[in-house]
Amino acid sequence: LLCFSGDHLKVCSQGYTCCSQEMEEKYSQQSKHDFRNAVVELSNHLQTMFSSRYKKFDEFFKELLENAEKSLNDMFVRTYGRLYMQNSELFKDLFVELKRYYVGGNVNLEEMLNEFWARLLERMFRLVNPQYHFTDEYLECVSKYTEQLKPFGDVPRKLKLQVTRAFVAARTFAQGLAVARDVVSKVSAVNPTPQGTRALLKMMYCPYCRGLVSVKPCYNYCFNVMRGCLANQGDLDTEWNIFMDSMLLVAERLEGPFNIESVMDPIDVKISDAIMNMQENSMQVSQKVFQGCGQPKTLAQGRTARSVSESGFSARFRPYNPEERPTTAAGTSLDRLVTDVKEKLKQAKKFWSSLPGNICNDEKMSVGTVNENECWNGSAKSRFGDLTSSFYKCRNIHALASFSPAAFCKQSITLQMAEEDSVCLSPTGEESSGEESGSGCELQQCSPEFEFNATEVTGNSNKSDKNVNTSAATRSGLSQAALLLSILFLAMQRQWR
Repeated sequence: LLCFSGDHLKVCSQGYTCCSQEMEEKYSQQSKHDFRNAVVELSNHLQTMFSSRYKKFDEFFKELLENAEKSLNDMFVRTYGRLYMQNSELFKDLFVELKRYYVGGNVNLEEMLNEFWARLLERMFRLVNPQYHFTDEYLECVSKYTEQLKPFGDVPRKLKLQVTRAFVAARTFAQGLAVARDVVSKVSAVNPTPQGTRALLKMMYCPYCRGLVSVKPCYNYCFNVMRGCLANQGDLDTEWNIFMDSMLLVAERLEGPFNIESVMDPIDVKISDAIMNMQENSMQVSQKVFQGCGQPKTLAQGRTARSVSESGFSARFRPYNPEERPTTAAGTSLDRLVTDVKEKLKQAKKFWSSLPGNICNDEKMSVGTVNENECWNGSAKSRFGDLTSSFYKCRNIHALASFSPAAFCKQSITLQMAEEDSVCLSPTGEESSGEESGSGCELQQCSPEFEFNATEVTGNSNKSDKNVNTSAATRSGLSQAALLLSILFLAMQRQWR
Protein backbone atom coordinates (compact mmCIF):
# COMPACT_ATOMS: atom_id res chain seq x y z
CA LEU A 1 0.00 0.00 0.00
CA LEU A 2 1.13 3.54 -0.74
CA CYS A 3 0.90 5.55 2.48
CA PHE A 4 1.45 9.26 3.06
CA SER A 5 0.48 12.18 5.26
CA GLY A 6 -3.25 12.44 5.92
CA ASP A 7 -3.61 16.22 6.15
CA HIS A 8 -6.22 16.08 3.36
CA LEU A 9 -8.57 13.74 5.25
CA LYS A 10 -11.74 15.13 6.85
CA VAL A 11 -12.74 12.33 9.22
CA CYS A 12 -10.06 9.69 9.48
CA SER A 13 -6.76 10.29 11.26
CA GLN A 14 -4.61 12.91 9.54
CA GLY A 15 -1.45 11.09 10.54
CA TYR A 16 0.17 8.44 8.40
CA THR A 17 -2.58 7.18 6.02
CA CYS A 18 -3.16 5.02 2.95
CA CYS A 19 -6.31 6.87 1.82
CA SER A 20 -6.75 9.70 -0.61
CA GLN A 21 -9.57 12.19 -0.19
CA GLU A 22 -11.51 10.38 -2.93
CA MET A 23 -11.10 7.04 -1.15
CA GLU A 24 -12.32 8.54 2.11
CA GLU A 25 -15.43 9.84 0.34
CA LYS A 26 -16.09 6.44 -1.22
CA TYR A 27 -15.69 4.77 2.18
CA SER A 28 -18.11 7.34 3.61
CA GLN A 29 -20.77 6.36 1.09
CA GLN A 30 -20.06 2.70 1.67
CA SER A 31 -20.47 3.07 5.43
CA LYS A 32 -23.96 4.56 4.93
CA HIS A 33 -24.81 1.72 2.57
CA ASP A 34 -23.58 -0.91 5.02
CA PHE A 35 -25.49 0.66 7.91
CA ARG A 36 -28.76 0.78 5.98
CA ASN A 37 -28.31 -2.77 4.81
CA ALA A 38 -27.61 -3.99 8.33
CA VAL A 39 -30.83 -2.40 9.65
CA VAL A 40 -32.92 -3.52 6.68
CA GLU A 41 -31.59 -7.07 6.80
CA LEU A 42 -32.79 -7.55 10.37
CA SER A 43 -36.00 -5.58 9.89
CA ASN A 44 -37.00 -7.36 6.70
CA HIS A 45 -37.48 -10.63 8.54
CA LEU A 46 -39.89 -8.99 10.98
CA GLN A 47 -41.68 -7.04 8.26
CA THR A 48 -42.06 -10.19 6.15
CA MET A 49 -43.48 -12.03 9.14
CA PHE A 50 -46.17 -9.40 9.74
CA SER A 51 -46.89 -9.16 6.02
CA SER A 52 -47.29 -12.91 5.55
CA ARG A 53 -49.45 -13.29 8.68
CA TYR A 54 -51.65 -10.38 7.62
CA LYS A 55 -52.15 -11.94 4.17
CA LYS A 56 -52.95 -15.31 5.74
CA PHE A 57 -55.47 -13.87 8.21
CA ASP A 58 -57.01 -11.68 5.54
CA GLU A 59 -57.30 -14.61 3.16
CA PHE A 60 -58.78 -16.76 5.93
CA PHE A 61 -61.40 -14.21 7.00
CA LYS A 62 -62.51 -13.51 3.44
CA GLU A 63 -62.68 -17.17 2.50
CA LEU A 64 -64.56 -17.91 5.72
CA LEU A 65 -67.24 -15.42 4.67
CA GLU A 66 -67.38 -16.89 1.17
CA ASN A 67 -67.76 -20.41 2.58
CA ALA A 68 -70.48 -19.32 5.00
CA GLU A 69 -72.44 -17.63 2.21
CA LYS A 70 -72.12 -20.65 -0.08
CA SER A 71 -73.15 -23.03 2.70
CA LEU A 72 -76.25 -20.97 3.49
CA ASN A 73 -77.18 -20.73 -0.18
CA ASP A 74 -76.77 -24.48 -0.74
CA MET A 75 -78.79 -25.37 2.35
CA PHE A 76 -81.62 -22.95 1.59
CA VAL A 77 -81.83 -24.01 -2.07
CA ARG A 78 -82.16 -27.66 -1.00
CA THR A 79 -84.77 -26.81 1.60
CA TYR A 80 -86.90 -24.10 0.00
CA GLY A 81 -85.96 -24.22 -3.66
CA ARG A 82 -87.71 -21.57 -5.74
CA LEU A 83 -89.17 -19.91 -2.65
CA TYR A 84 -85.69 -19.13 -1.35
CA MET A 85 -84.32 -18.13 -4.73
CA GLN A 86 -87.11 -15.54 -5.07
CA ASN A 87 -85.90 -13.96 -1.82
CA SER A 88 -82.19 -14.75 -2.02
CA GLU A 89 -81.16 -11.08 -2.41
CA LEU A 90 -82.05 -10.56 1.26
CA PHE A 91 -79.34 -13.01 2.32
CA LYS A 92 -76.89 -11.83 -0.33
CA ASP A 93 -77.22 -8.30 1.04
CA LEU A 94 -76.38 -9.60 4.53
CA PHE A 95 -73.07 -11.05 3.38
CA VAL A 96 -72.28 -8.04 1.20
CA GLU A 97 -72.52 -5.81 4.27
CA LEU A 98 -70.48 -8.18 6.44
CA LYS A 99 -67.73 -8.25 3.82
CA ARG A 100 -67.88 -4.49 3.44
CA TYR A 101 -67.47 -4.03 7.19
CA TYR A 102 -64.47 -6.37 7.32
CA VAL A 103 -62.58 -4.57 4.55
CA GLY A 104 -63.01 -1.25 6.38
CA GLY A 105 -66.38 0.03 5.22
CA ASN A 106 -68.45 2.38 7.33
CA VAL A 107 -71.04 -0.22 8.28
CA ASN A 108 -73.02 -0.16 11.51
CA LEU A 109 -73.25 -3.87 12.29
CA GLU A 110 -76.05 -3.49 14.81
CA GLU A 111 -78.26 -1.43 12.52
CA MET A 112 -77.48 -3.65 9.55
CA LEU A 113 -78.49 -6.82 11.42
CA ASN A 114 -81.66 -5.17 12.75
CA GLU A 115 -82.55 -4.25 9.17
CA PHE A 116 -81.93 -7.84 8.02
CA TRP A 117 -84.31 -9.31 10.60
CA ALA A 118 -86.95 -6.66 9.91
CA ARG A 119 -86.83 -7.41 6.17
CA LEU A 120 -86.93 -11.15 6.83
CA LEU A 121 -89.99 -10.70 9.06
CA GLU A 122 -91.77 -8.78 6.31
CA ARG A 123 -91.08 -11.54 3.77
CA MET A 124 -92.09 -14.34 6.11
CA PHE A 125 -95.19 -12.56 7.35
CA ARG A 126 -96.48 -12.49 3.79
CA LEU A 127 -95.65 -16.16 3.30
CA VAL A 128 -97.37 -17.39 6.47
CA ASN A 129 -100.43 -15.21 5.71
CA PRO A 130 -100.93 -15.72 1.95
CA GLN A 131 -104.68 -15.07 2.19
CA TYR A 132 -104.15 -11.39 2.94
CA HIS A 133 -103.01 -8.40 0.93
CA PHE A 134 -100.36 -6.29 2.66
CA THR A 135 -99.39 -2.79 1.60
CA ASP A 136 -95.88 -1.42 2.10
CA GLU A 137 -97.20 0.77 4.92
CA TYR A 138 -98.68 -2.27 6.63
CA LEU A 139 -95.43 -4.23 6.35
CA GLU A 140 -93.54 -1.25 7.78
CA CYS A 141 -95.87 -1.46 10.77
CA VAL A 142 -95.15 -5.20 11.02
CA SER A 143 -91.40 -4.59 11.17
CA LYS A 144 -91.86 -2.32 14.17
CA TYR A 145 -93.01 -5.35 16.17
CA THR A 146 -89.75 -7.27 15.64
CA GLU A 147 -88.29 -6.42 19.04
CA GLN A 148 -91.56 -6.62 20.94
CA LEU A 149 -92.88 -9.93 19.59
CA LYS A 150 -89.51 -11.65 19.05
CA PRO A 151 -90.91 -13.74 16.17
CA PHE A 152 -87.49 -15.32 15.62
CA GLY A 153 -86.94 -16.14 19.27
CA ASP A 154 -83.67 -15.14 20.90
CA VAL A 155 -81.57 -15.85 17.79
CA PRO A 156 -81.36 -12.21 16.53
CA ARG A 157 -80.14 -10.89 19.88
CA LYS A 158 -77.55 -13.62 20.33
CA LEU A 159 -76.37 -13.49 16.73
CA LYS A 160 -76.05 -9.70 16.84
CA LEU A 161 -73.85 -9.95 19.93
CA GLN A 162 -71.72 -12.73 18.47
CA VAL A 163 -71.32 -11.19 15.03
CA THR A 164 -70.52 -7.71 16.36
CA ARG A 165 -67.78 -8.74 18.76
CA ALA A 166 -66.30 -11.34 16.38
CA PHE A 167 -66.13 -8.98 13.40
CA VAL A 168 -64.76 -6.06 15.44
CA ALA A 169 -62.04 -8.31 16.84
CA ALA A 170 -61.23 -9.90 13.47
CA ARG A 171 -61.03 -6.60 11.59
CA THR A 172 -59.00 -4.93 14.33
CA PHE A 173 -56.54 -7.82 14.55
CA ALA A 174 -56.02 -7.94 10.78
CA GLN A 175 -55.51 -4.17 10.70
CA GLY A 176 -53.10 -4.47 13.63
CA LEU A 177 -50.91 -6.86 11.66
CA ALA A 178 -50.94 -4.45 8.71
CA VAL A 179 -50.05 -1.52 11.00
CA ALA A 180 -47.15 -3.47 12.54
CA ARG A 181 -45.89 -4.33 9.04
CA ASP A 182 -46.00 -0.67 7.97
CA VAL A 183 -44.39 0.57 11.20
CA VAL A 184 -41.41 -1.75 10.67
CA SER A 185 -41.13 -0.62 7.06
CA LYS A 186 -41.19 3.09 7.93
CA VAL A 187 -39.06 3.06 11.07
CA SER A 188 -36.35 0.82 9.58
CA ALA A 189 -35.82 3.20 6.64
CA VAL A 190 -32.82 4.92 8.26
CA ASN A 191 -30.97 7.80 6.66
CA PRO A 192 -27.93 8.92 8.66
CA THR A 193 -27.15 12.63 8.73
CA PRO A 194 -23.67 13.95 7.84
CA GLN A 195 -22.65 13.70 11.51
CA GLY A 196 -23.92 10.15 11.65
CA THR A 197 -22.12 9.25 8.46
CA ARG A 198 -18.85 10.53 9.93
CA ALA A 199 -19.33 8.33 13.01
CA LEU A 200 -20.07 5.30 10.84
CA LEU A 201 -17.09 6.00 8.56
CA LYS A 202 -14.76 6.34 11.52
CA MET A 203 -15.95 3.01 12.93
CA MET A 204 -16.14 0.95 9.73
CA TYR A 205 -13.50 2.16 7.27
CA CYS A 206 -11.03 4.51 8.96
CA PRO A 207 -8.94 1.46 10.03
CA TYR A 208 -8.56 0.70 6.29
CA CYS A 209 -6.78 4.02 5.91
CA ARG A 210 -4.32 2.93 8.62
CA GLY A 211 -3.63 -0.34 6.79
CA LEU A 212 -5.68 -2.33 9.33
CA VAL A 213 -7.96 -3.91 6.74
CA SER A 214 -8.56 -7.13 8.68
CA VAL A 215 -9.17 -5.39 12.03
CA LYS A 216 -12.87 -5.12 12.87
CA PRO A 217 -14.52 -2.66 15.28
CA CYS A 218 -14.68 -3.54 18.96
CA TYR A 219 -18.13 -4.80 19.99
CA ASN A 220 -18.69 -2.08 22.61
CA TYR A 221 -17.58 0.59 20.14
CA CYS A 222 -19.96 -0.74 17.50
CA PHE A 223 -22.76 -1.02 20.08
CA ASN A 224 -22.31 2.59 21.19
CA VAL A 225 -22.37 3.95 17.66
CA MET A 226 -25.39 1.87 16.68
CA ARG A 227 -27.25 2.65 19.89
CA GLY A 228 -26.77 6.33 19.24
CA CYS A 229 -27.63 6.21 15.54
CA LEU A 230 -30.73 4.12 16.32
CA ALA A 231 -31.72 6.07 19.42
CA ASN A 232 -35.17 6.99 18.15
CA GLN A 233 -35.87 3.41 17.20
CA GLY A 234 -34.85 2.39 20.72
CA ASP A 235 -37.16 5.03 22.18
CA LEU A 236 -40.07 3.30 20.42
CA ASP A 237 -39.51 0.07 22.29
CA THR A 238 -41.89 0.77 25.20
CA GLU A 239 -44.80 1.70 22.93
CA TRP A 240 -43.93 -1.15 20.57
CA ASN A 241 -44.01 -3.66 23.43
CA ILE A 242 -47.39 -2.33 24.60
CA PHE A 243 -48.61 -2.64 21.03
CA MET A 244 -47.45 -6.26 20.84
CA ASP A 245 -49.06 -7.04 24.22
CA SER A 246 -52.34 -5.51 23.05
CA MET A 247 -52.23 -7.63 19.90
CA LEU A 248 -51.66 -10.70 22.05
CA LEU A 249 -54.71 -9.84 24.17
CA VAL A 250 -56.92 -9.58 21.09
CA ALA A 251 -55.42 -12.82 19.74
CA GLU A 252 -56.44 -14.60 22.93
CA ARG A 253 -59.99 -13.34 22.50
CA LEU A 254 -60.00 -14.61 18.91
CA GLU A 255 -59.23 -18.06 20.29
CA GLY A 256 -62.19 -17.91 22.66
CA PRO A 257 -65.51 -16.04 22.79
CA PHE A 258 -64.72 -13.78 19.84
CA ASN A 259 -63.83 -16.58 17.43
CA ILE A 260 -65.25 -15.48 14.08
CA GLU A 261 -64.99 -19.03 12.75
CA SER A 262 -67.33 -20.39 15.43
CA VAL A 263 -69.78 -17.59 14.60
CA MET A 264 -69.79 -17.78 10.80
CA ASP A 265 -69.47 -21.54 10.31
CA PRO A 266 -72.98 -22.35 11.62
CA ILE A 267 -74.66 -19.04 10.74
CA ASP A 268 -76.97 -20.73 8.23
CA VAL A 269 -78.20 -23.11 10.93
CA LYS A 270 -78.77 -20.23 13.34
CA ILE A 271 -80.82 -18.34 10.77
CA SER A 272 -82.76 -21.53 10.00
CA ASP A 273 -83.55 -21.92 13.70
CA ALA A 274 -84.95 -18.41 13.69
CA ILE A 275 -87.09 -19.17 10.62
CA MET A 276 -88.44 -22.35 12.20
CA ASN A 277 -89.29 -20.43 15.36
CA MET A 278 -91.28 -17.98 13.25
CA GLN A 279 -93.09 -20.87 11.53
CA GLU A 280 -94.04 -22.47 14.83
CA ASN A 281 -95.34 -19.23 16.32
CA SER A 282 -96.79 -17.67 13.17
CA MET A 283 -100.40 -17.72 14.40
CA GLN A 284 -99.65 -15.97 17.69
CA VAL A 285 -97.37 -13.46 15.97
CA SER A 286 -99.96 -12.72 13.28
CA GLN A 287 -102.75 -12.21 15.80
CA LYS A 288 -100.69 -9.70 17.79
CA VAL A 289 -99.67 -7.87 14.64
CA PHE A 290 -103.32 -7.69 13.49
CA GLN A 291 -104.22 -6.20 16.88
CA GLY A 292 -101.51 -3.56 16.59
CA CYS A 293 -101.54 -2.78 12.87
CA GLY A 294 -105.19 -3.54 12.05
CA GLN A 295 -106.94 -6.30 10.12
CA PRO A 296 -105.52 -6.58 6.57
CA LYS A 297 -107.71 -7.04 3.50
CA THR A 298 -108.44 -10.57 2.38
CA LEU A 299 -107.45 -11.61 -1.15
CA ALA A 300 -109.95 -13.05 -3.62
CA GLN A 301 -110.56 -16.80 -3.18
CA GLY A 302 -108.81 -17.80 -6.42
CA ARG A 303 -105.74 -15.75 -5.68
CA THR A 304 -105.61 -17.10 -2.15
CA ALA A 305 -105.61 -20.67 -3.34
CA ARG A 306 -102.82 -19.97 -5.81
CA SER A 307 -100.83 -18.11 -3.18
CA VAL A 308 -101.05 -20.98 -0.71
CA SER A 309 -100.10 -23.46 -3.37
CA GLU A 310 -97.21 -21.42 -4.70
CA SER A 311 -95.74 -20.23 -1.43
CA GLY A 312 -96.74 -22.79 1.17
CA PHE A 313 -94.06 -22.36 3.87
CA SER A 314 -93.94 -25.84 5.39
CA ALA A 315 -90.36 -26.90 4.63
CA ARG A 316 -88.11 -27.51 7.60
CA PHE A 317 -84.38 -27.81 7.99
CA ARG A 318 -82.80 -31.11 8.81
CA PRO A 319 -80.76 -31.25 12.05
CA TYR A 320 -77.31 -29.70 12.00
CA ASN A 321 -74.46 -32.22 11.88
CA PRO A 322 -71.08 -30.53 12.50
CA GLU A 323 -69.18 -33.45 10.96
CA GLU A 324 -70.77 -32.78 7.58
CA ARG A 325 -69.53 -29.20 7.39
CA PRO A 326 -66.10 -27.89 6.41
CA THR A 327 -64.38 -26.40 9.43
CA THR A 328 -61.52 -24.62 7.72
CA ALA A 329 -60.90 -21.80 5.28
CA ALA A 330 -57.75 -21.05 3.31
CA GLY A 331 -56.48 -24.52 4.17
CA THR A 332 -56.20 -23.84 7.89
CA SER A 333 -58.21 -22.93 10.99
CA LEU A 334 -58.35 -19.81 13.12
CA ASP A 335 -56.90 -21.63 16.12
CA ARG A 336 -53.82 -22.69 14.15
CA LEU A 337 -53.35 -19.20 12.74
CA VAL A 338 -53.64 -17.55 16.14
CA THR A 339 -51.33 -20.04 17.85
CA ASP A 340 -48.67 -19.34 15.21
CA VAL A 341 -48.98 -15.55 15.27
CA LYS A 342 -48.98 -15.36 19.09
CA GLU A 343 -45.51 -16.90 19.15
CA LYS A 344 -44.33 -14.44 16.50
CA LEU A 345 -45.75 -11.47 18.44
CA LYS A 346 -43.89 -12.56 21.56
CA GLN A 347 -40.65 -12.81 19.58
CA ALA A 348 -41.22 -9.33 18.11
CA LYS A 349 -41.16 -7.67 21.53
CA LYS A 350 -38.05 -5.60 22.35
CA PHE A 351 -37.07 -5.67 18.68
CA TRP A 352 -36.02 -2.02 18.52
CA SER A 353 -34.01 -1.93 21.75
CA SER A 354 -32.24 -5.14 20.69
CA LEU A 355 -31.44 -3.85 17.21
CA PRO A 356 -28.02 -2.24 17.98
CA GLY A 357 -26.76 -5.38 19.71
CA ASN A 358 -28.09 -7.67 17.00
CA ILE A 359 -26.37 -5.59 14.31
CA CYS A 360 -23.06 -5.70 16.16
CA ASN A 361 -23.36 -9.45 16.73
CA ASP A 362 -22.90 -9.86 12.98
CA GLU A 363 -19.28 -10.82 12.32
CA LYS A 364 -19.22 -8.35 9.41
CA MET A 365 -19.83 -5.46 11.82
CA SER A 366 -17.60 -6.22 14.84
CA VAL A 367 -15.34 -8.79 16.46
CA GLY A 368 -18.11 -9.72 18.87
CA THR A 369 -17.46 -10.10 22.56
CA VAL A 370 -14.17 -11.98 22.06
CA ASN A 371 -10.75 -10.54 21.19
CA GLU A 372 -11.64 -7.27 22.89
CA ASN A 373 -7.97 -6.24 22.91
CA GLU A 374 -7.47 -6.87 19.20
CA CYS A 375 -10.09 -4.62 17.65
CA TRP A 376 -10.57 -1.12 16.27
CA ASN A 377 -11.59 1.34 18.99
CA GLY A 378 -11.95 4.40 16.77
CA SER A 379 -8.32 5.50 16.83
CA ALA A 380 -6.15 2.41 17.09
CA LYS A 381 -6.04 -1.36 17.37
CA SER A 382 -6.72 -1.66 21.07
CA ARG A 383 -9.40 -2.21 23.68
CA PHE A 384 -12.48 0.04 23.70
CA GLY A 385 -12.97 1.38 27.20
CA ASP A 386 -15.74 4.00 27.58
CA LEU A 387 -19.14 2.45 26.91
CA THR A 388 -21.08 5.74 26.77
CA SER A 389 -18.99 8.41 25.10
CA SER A 390 -19.80 7.46 21.51
CA PHE A 391 -23.44 6.98 22.40
CA TYR A 392 -23.85 10.56 23.51
CA LYS A 393 -21.91 11.89 20.55
CA CYS A 394 -24.21 10.03 18.18
CA ARG A 395 -27.40 10.63 20.12
CA ASN A 396 -28.59 13.57 18.02
CA ILE A 397 -27.40 12.52 14.60
CA HIS A 398 -30.07 10.02 13.61
CA ALA A 399 -33.06 10.59 11.34
CA LEU A 400 -36.30 11.27 13.15
CA ALA A 401 -39.61 9.72 12.19
CA SER A 402 -43.22 10.50 13.01
CA PHE A 403 -46.19 8.50 11.93
CA SER A 404 -49.88 8.25 12.74
CA PRO A 405 -51.43 4.76 12.65
CA ALA A 406 -54.33 5.80 10.45
CA ALA A 407 -55.62 2.28 10.02
CA PHE A 408 -56.42 2.31 13.74
CA CYS A 409 -57.43 5.95 13.90
CA LYS A 410 -60.07 5.28 11.26
CA GLN A 411 -61.68 2.48 13.22
CA SER A 412 -63.63 3.54 16.28
CA ILE A 413 -64.78 0.54 18.22
CA THR A 414 -68.34 -0.13 19.30
CA LEU A 415 -69.23 -3.08 21.44
CA GLN A 416 -72.58 -3.93 22.96
CA MET A 417 -71.89 -3.68 26.67
CA ALA A 418 -75.21 -5.21 27.69
CA GLU A 419 -78.43 -6.24 25.96
CA GLU A 420 -79.52 -2.68 25.21
CA ASP A 421 -76.44 -0.68 26.08
CA SER A 422 -73.56 0.04 23.72
CA VAL A 423 -70.72 2.55 23.74
CA CYS A 424 -68.49 3.95 21.01
CA LEU A 425 -64.86 3.88 22.02
CA SER A 426 -62.57 6.15 20.01
CA PRO A 427 -58.77 5.97 19.92
CA THR A 428 -58.68 8.85 22.38
CA GLY A 429 -60.67 6.81 24.90
CA GLU A 430 -63.67 9.14 24.80
CA GLU A 431 -67.12 7.61 25.03
CA SER A 432 -70.20 8.42 23.01
CA SER A 433 -73.57 6.84 22.53
CA GLY A 434 -73.48 3.75 20.37
CA GLU A 435 -77.16 3.90 19.49
CA GLU A 436 -76.59 6.26 16.58
CA SER A 437 -73.00 5.67 15.60
CA GLY A 438 -72.73 1.98 16.33
CA SER A 439 -69.81 0.01 15.03
CA GLY A 440 -69.74 2.19 11.96
CA CYS A 441 -68.76 5.40 13.75
CA GLU A 442 -65.78 7.05 12.15
CA LEU A 443 -63.30 9.80 12.91
CA GLN A 444 -63.40 12.13 9.92
CA GLN A 445 -60.17 13.89 10.85
CA CYS A 446 -58.06 10.78 10.38
CA SER A 447 -55.33 10.80 7.78
CA PRO A 448 -55.83 8.27 4.98
CA GLU A 449 -52.38 6.79 5.40
CA PHE A 450 -49.30 6.80 7.59
CA GLU A 451 -47.41 10.05 7.83
CA PHE A 452 -43.66 9.64 7.93
CA ASN A 453 -41.10 12.42 7.93
CA ALA A 454 -37.32 12.15 8.19
CA THR A 455 -35.54 15.14 9.71
CA GLU A 456 -31.84 15.84 10.03
CA VAL A 457 -30.85 17.40 13.32
CA THR A 458 -28.08 19.97 13.77
CA GLY A 459 -26.74 21.79 16.78
CA ASN A 460 -29.25 24.64 16.35
CA SER A 461 -31.47 25.06 19.42
CA ASN A 462 -34.66 25.27 17.34
CA LYS A 463 -33.68 22.08 15.59
CA SER A 464 -33.06 20.51 18.97
CA ASP A 465 -36.62 21.37 20.01
CA LYS A 466 -37.83 19.80 16.80
CA ASN A 467 -35.88 16.67 17.69
CA VAL A 468 -37.75 16.35 20.98
CA ASN A 469 -41.16 17.13 19.45
CA THR A 470 -40.79 14.77 16.52
CA SER A 471 -39.53 11.97 18.74
CA ALA A 472 -42.58 12.48 20.95
CA ALA A 473 -44.80 12.30 17.89
CA THR A 474 -43.23 8.98 16.96
CA ARG A 475 -43.97 7.51 20.37
CA SER A 476 -47.45 9.02 20.36
CA GLY A 477 -48.30 7.33 17.08
CA LEU A 478 -47.51 3.86 18.39
CA SER A 479 -49.21 4.68 21.67
CA GLN A 480 -52.46 5.40 19.82
CA ALA A 481 -52.36 2.01 18.15
CA ALA A 482 -51.59 0.23 21.41
CA LEU A 483 -54.22 2.25 23.27
CA LEU A 484 -56.92 1.36 20.79
CA LEU A 485 -56.13 -2.33 21.02
CA SER A 486 -56.11 -2.11 24.82
CA ILE A 487 -59.49 -0.37 24.79
CA LEU A 488 -60.84 -3.07 22.52
CA PHE A 489 -59.65 -5.80 24.87
CA LEU A 490 -61.08 -4.13 27.97
CA ALA A 491 -64.41 -3.53 26.28
CA MET A 492 -64.54 -7.14 25.12
CA GLN A 493 -63.66 -8.33 28.60
CA ARG A 494 -66.51 -6.32 30.11
CA GLN A 495 -68.92 -7.56 27.47
CA TRP A 496 -68.05 -11.20 28.03
CA ARG A 497 -68.67 -11.18 31.78
